[in-house]
Formats: sequence, C-alpha cells, structure tokens
Amino acid sequence: MKKLSKYFFLLLILTYSCSTVKHVPDNSLLLVQNTVLLDSVKQKGDSINNLLIQKPNVKAIGLPLSLYFYNIGNPKGSRDVPEWAKNHPGWYNSFKDVFSEKQSISVANTFIGLNNWFLNNGQPPVIIDDAKTKKTAKKIKTYFFTEGYFRSKVSFKKEEIDTKKGAITYTIQKGEPSFIDTIRTNIRSKVLDSIYQEHAGKSFLKRGKQYKNNDFIKEADRLVKLYRNKGIFHFNENYIEFVNDTLNDYRKTNVELGVLDRLIEKDGSYISKPFKTQKINTINIYTDYSYNTRNEPYKDSVSFRKINFFARKKLRYNPKYLSQSIFLKPGQIYTDSLRTLTQTHLRGLRNFKTTSIRYTEVKNSDELLNANIFLTPIEKYTIGLETELSRSNIRNFDISAKFSITNRNTFKGAEIFKFSMLGSYFNSRNGPGWELGSNISLEVPRFMAPFGLHKLVPRTSFYTGLSIQRNIALDKQNISLGVDYKWQFSRTKSIQLELLNAQYIRNLNVGNYFNIYSSEYRKLISIGGNVIPNIQVPENIPGNFNAITDYANIIINNANNLSSSDLTSLSNIINRYGIITSDFLIPEIAYTFTYNNQENIKDANFSYFSARIANSGNVMGLLSKQKNQSGQATVFKIPVAQYFKTDLEYKKFWDLGDNNVLAHRTFLGAIITYNQSTIPFSRSYFAGGSNDIRAWRTYDLGPGRRPPGLEYNIGSLKFLSSFEYRFDIAGNLKSAIFVDAGNIWDITNSSSVDEESKFKNLKSITDIAIASGFGIRYDFKFLVARLDLGFKAREPYLTGNRWFRNFNFSNAVYNIGINYPF
Repeated sequence: MKKLSKYFFLLLILTYSCSTVKHVPDNSLLLVQNTVLLDSVKQKGDSINNLLIQKPNVKAIGLPLSLYFYNIGNPKGSRDVPEWAKNHPGWYNSFKDVFSEKQSISVANTFIGLNNWFLNNGQPPVIIDDAKTKKTAKKIKTYFFTEGYFRSKVSFKKEEIDTKKGAITYTIQKGEPSFIDTIRTNIRSKVLDSIYQEHAGKSFLKRGKQYKNNDFIKEADRLVKLYRNKGIFHFNENYIEFVNDTLNDYRKTNVELGVLDRLIEKDGSYISKPFKTQKINTINIYTDYSYNTRNEPYKDSVSFRKINFFARKKLRYNPKYLSQSIFLKPGQIYTDSLRTLTQTHLRGLRNFKTTSIRYTEVKNSDELLNANIFLTPIEKYTIGLETELSRSNIRNFDISAKFSITNRNTFKGAEIFKFSMLGSYFNSRNGPGWELGSNISLEVPRFMAPFGLHKLVPRTSFYTGLSIQRNIALDKQNISLGVDYKWQFSRTKSIQLELLNAQYIRNLNVGNYFNIYSSEYRKLISIGGNVIPNIQVPENIPGNFNAITDYANIIINNANNLSSSDLTSLSNIINRYGIITSDFLIPEIAYTFTYNNQENIKDANFSYFSARIANSGNVMGLLSKQKNQSGQATVFKIPVAQYFKTDLEYKKFWDLGDNNVLAHRTFLGAIITYNQSTIPFSRSYFAGGSNDIRAWRTYDLGPGRRPPGLEYNIGSLKFLSSFEYRFDIAGNLKSAIFVDAGNIWDITNSSSVDEESKFKNLKSITDIAIASGFGIRYDFKFLVARLDLGFKAREPYLTGNRWFRNFNFSNAVYNIGINYPF
C-alpha cells in the first residue's frame, strides 16, 4: 500500500507541475469557470450550459489532463528544420560535428514531430473571448424566447479570479411566459382537413399550454408522418405554416395552423391543387441494378403475386422468397411506415450493397403511384482473412488465422452460406501447441418451419463445426451442430431461439491430466504420505499417468485409514478428475431476450439487458435408457449433460459530457443439474481475466473462500458487477478507473465439494472479491487497444482482515485486451 501511495504521489507532482496558464498570453484570461444565474438561482443542468459557446478546458478526474498534455508542447516552437537549427544552434551543430548533418536534420524532425504531437493531441487553453461571450448572451436570450419568455433579459460579467484566470457569470431574468390562448386551422384540402380532425386529439399544441417552440416542431413532424402514412406521398413540412399573434398581450399567443395545397410544376410555372390520397399501382423490383448499366435493357422478368421482378441477365433471386421482404401491395394506400419496413427487411438480407425505393406518379393520374425498388447485389463470393495475436495466463503467446469463403444467395432465396477454417499456433505451459478447426453455416432469412410459421419473418441459421487441439490441457476435440432462429421485432428488442445447440466434447489426452493440474497431484501425494508412507511416490512427468493412477487406487483401497479432512480432499480430487476428463454430449436448447436502446455506435447514454434460459439433455435424457456407473444418462456410452442454466446481464452507460462516460455492468448466472449429471467444464463459470474481475487472472479466483492454488477454478453460480469511469487524456489516448466485484460458488450440493466453495445462504455474499485499478487505452478507430492494471482490494479467502493486504504493484495483474471490457 505504501509503495502504491508513493507512485500516486509522484503522479500528482508530475501532473500539478504543468501550469494551466503556461501558454496564456499577457492581458488574457484562461476561462476556468462559467456560472449561470437564472432568476438568482445557480444552474447546473445541461439545457443551459450547452448553450455556452466557450467552456473551460475538459476535465477528467477533476483535472484538465488534455490541457496539461498540450502545455508539454510549445505552440511557438520551430516549424521546420532551418528554424529549429536557428533556435537550437548548440544541439544542431553538436550532432553535425559528431555525426553528420543528416543526423542533425533527423534529430530536428524528431523534436518538431514530438512537439506537434503534443499540440495536436492536447487541448489548447480556452481564452476568454468577449465577442463569443456576447454571442452566448444572445444565444441564451433566443433560447428563452423559444421557450415562451418573450421579454427575457440576459447580462454577463467577466472577472479575474487568479493570475491569468477568469470566470464569466451570466445573469438571466426570464420574465413572464406566454401561453397558447386560441388555436384555429386553415387547411385548404378537404382530404387533409378530414385526416387532421380525426387525429386532432394527439396534437402537441393545447390551449392553456405554455408556448414552446419545440411543440411546434413536434406538431409539424406529427402532421408530416400522419399525412404520409395516410396516402399523401408528396406532403412535407414546407406545406405547413404557423402564424402566431401576440400583439394584444405577449402573455397570450393566438395560433393559426395553415396547411397549403400541393404545388405542381406545369409548363415552367407552378399551380396549386388540393392534395389527394394516392394508392400503389404496380410494384417493380430491379434485382441487379447498377448506375453504370442503368440504361441497358432488362432481358429477364417474372411476375409473382402482382409484383414484377426484373434482371438484366438472368433472374437469380426466387420471387417467392424475395417477396417475403416486400410489405407493399398493389391497390394499397401509400404509407411511409411500410416503405421503411420494406427497406429495413431488404437491408437485413445482407445480400445487397444498396436498396432504394422510388415512387413515380402514373401518367394522367394523380391518385396512383408506381413503386420501383432498385437492388444492387453484393458480390456472390467473398473471401475473408483474419489474423490475431493474443496472450493469456493459459497461452503465453498465440498467433491465429481465420480463412473464410462466403456464398450469398446460395439457393436463390437470399441465403448466406459460409465456410471457414481456423488455425492457431501457441506456446502454453506444456510447450508449443496448435489448434485447427472448421465451421460451416447456412443463414436463411426466414423461418424454416412447418404450419405456416415462416410468415413471422425471422432469420434461421444452421451451423456445424469441428476443432482439434494439441498440447493444451487435455487436447479436446469439439464437434458442434446447431439450429437457431432470430427475431428483431423492434428497434430495441430481439429474440433468439436456439432450437439445437449441440456439442460433443472428447478429451484426446487424458494421460496429461496430472501434468496440467499439478495441484491435484500435490494434494494426492500429500494424502498418500499420511496413509501409505512406505509406498514409493511416482514422479509427475509425461508418460507416468498410469503410475500416478495406480498410486491413487492404493490410497482409495486404504480409505478407511484416512482422516475426515483427507477423505473429503480425496473425494474432491476424484470428483474433479471425473468432471474434467469426462467426455460429454451437450444437447442444449436456449431462449434469449435482448433489449438495447443504443441509437448508434457513438451513443454513450443507453441501457442493455439480456436474459438467457437454457436446458440441456431433457429430451435426450428421456429417450435414453442407458446409464453409466454414476447413474448418468448416456448415449453410445457418452454421458449426456443434463442441467438448467440462466444468465442475466444488465449494462448501463451514462454520458457525463466531454467524452467522459460512466459504465456499469452486472451479471448473474446459475446452473442446476439433475439426474446425477455433472456440469461440463466448458459450461461452468469462472472468475478473473481482462473482461472480468481484473485483479485476478482467468480461472484464478474462487469458488467462494477457497484459497488460490488450483490451475482452473470453476463454479455453478456467478455474480459480477463492475463500474468504470472512462475519460480522454489527449487525442486518441484514453484512460479509465474501475472497480470490479464478484465471485463464483458451487451450488450442486455435492458432498465432495469443500465447505469454502459452497454458496449456503445470503451470508455467502461476504465471499465477494473486489478489485480496483486503472487502465490506458488507445483508440485506433477500428479497435481499442487496452492495458488495465488491477489491484486486489478485498480477498475473500484471507483470514482476519481481508482488505488491502496485497493492494500493491507487486501483486497487481496486468491485463491486455482488445476493445472495452463491456
């Protein structure tokens, strides 16, 4: 703790040694504070502060780090080599005399580049600008005018609060607001007036409501959406006008809503005509549209369910399936919503670069529209190649490559077929190793099911894969097979049904068990020393597995002579050996619900929730009449994993402004087995790692209060909660401060599990481990490289005081990761 305090104190000294006014010119003031007084009350919300043109330099953890970064550079520094040589003749001539002028030029360019890097990635000091202050005052006054305060007053005051540091105070007097007194309409078209009257109750403008400009904007948007979804294709906001009258009393606003007739160009001049409801006449789909070949004739065409399909060469898409993404029908009243839905589904097929829906009026008829859908296909075959370098506590160095071939529109129904091969070479605890795998998947953009359920328009995926490992753990062979359905039934909600997610896991090198799990070997030898001290102890070396198991059988045969603690430890070793070395068949069925209201990738103020419920072996267990010695259901002598599993995850992100984000994640998962089944290693929970509790390495923590020592610690219950404060340092260089809390436990009620590992009741919550730390991240735009340093704040396995006993750099864990942990 003392060592960490020294480092932190040194960091504070370095930080505060950078003067914030280092590059502030004389007779100028660095803006350090804005104060907004609204009717004598100090304001802290974003609604007014966002109006301020000038704001103090961005702060993170209370410090203007970007300004400090900028101040390391010199804005008046040399811009080229001759200028640097003139400003630093001693340095330049020394390198020239000792080495050569070429080296002097290189040194000059290095210093110039370094200086520019600090300036470009830092934030220059915000100098108070009187002209911008006046503009801000006008901007605030305009804002309150739009809020109905037509007689508001805004003043400002600049004052020096320290050497070269200043503050601005804005004083606002709102005055009395204006309220809507009367509302009348002047809608020229009878069709539009009828539609308006039918939906007038949903208007944002209400008599007696305070005048707000935003209500008028929302009302205009409402009318545009209303009319365009009622067949008025040519309607837009330019046909809407609001006339507001406050001449008699500024506190009362009389509103007149006007909707103009449609303007039509004819013979070089415009004439107005009443709007009419328009219907769809014909629907034409051009399946291979390209701008470069737009004038070439279409040689192939077919009509299906009154929809016309065209292709310049040969029609490659089956109209029956492509039409399932078309929600427009001939004779249907035009609506924007169905146009958007059609475009969304066509894009979701992931077969087209661009999708465009254009409407044209039928000649000599202003009530009919032709819908023309232009689709530009993606190349049928694409090849992908991905490479990755990684490191973990299991694999010291790992280089992998993935090669894939994608075939789109495989069976003329916009299907996506993908074949991929994965290979990796790594250096593990046992020396060099490798892994090979291949996967085949077929994605169908519809429900492949009987009884007409395909009309629900989800996405179906079929997949199978095979992977083989060598010289890592027990060299697993993994065969997978699955079918799942996905529905994106709203912008924020989606459902996934894994009708089959089957895996067959086979251990190819069980003889390597004690070499990998050496802690189990040491426990076994310790027990043997108490009960069979005269038997020679076998060495834990490759190829000596049979000798170790023979030694273990001798201990088992003398189990009556064991103490109760040794008997429990022996039972634990046997049980753990059975779980890890057993082959498993895992026929899983799962349902997942996901809610995510993130607007886009840049949105940093959103919520995420996911719930997954899974069952393995229920159907197959009922069908199978075979059981092994442990009473587990088997198929071809392979144990069938039988369990229920539930995973809940919640994430919340708060945008604190200036690229400061507070992120939270909570995870809760549990597995319950039945029919004497055990939990497959691959389905168990673990704790620790770069995306988990970052003060412990992967598999190092838990379960419960069990002390560290085992190579792989797993559990059947997991809780994890994290808070992370993310902020910018300078440019693309970012940082974070985090706290992680959680652990894993055993809830199988197995007699072979030690008491420290079990979750017994709510008191077991005291087994929570807590980590805290900080990280450095660099944003490369396409990925974020991450280095997080985790410190052990609370260790549940310690006796006595569990807090901050190993909170230091020597016991810290360095986590390297790609992108954010959550």
